[in-house]
Amino acid sequence: MYVIRMRNCAFFARHGVLDEEETLGQRFYVDAELTVEPGSALDADSIEGTVDYGVAFTVIAEIITGQRRFLIEALALEVARALCARFPQIVKAAITVRKPNAPVPGVLDHVEVTVVWPL
Repeated sequence: MYVIRMRNCAFFARHGVLDEEETLGQRFYVDAELTVEPGSALDADSIEGTVDYGVAFTVIAEIITGQRRFLIEALALEVARALCARFPQIVKAAITVRKPNAPVPGVLDHVEVTVVWPL
């Protein structure tokens, strides 16, 4: 096994429970930690059979910038499922979604959630 990590993928989107979050939108950050079954891709030094980072980024982007979700947990799960479906060699996907401007009554750096798939 080996692990591919994509860190701080940034997207503008409109997720959240409050109507203002949909109206105003904000930046969201995504980390993907993908545990991959190597098959013959490493010995063959071939992109075939491994995870293409560009395609993975596009899968993440389509979900994060797509349909509004109330929960960042739901976003993370959807990303994990989509990546595992697109790349069957992924045996585990840990997806973290960060929301820096969460509407809380105080000051914080960000709220984040990590979902691991399969559960």
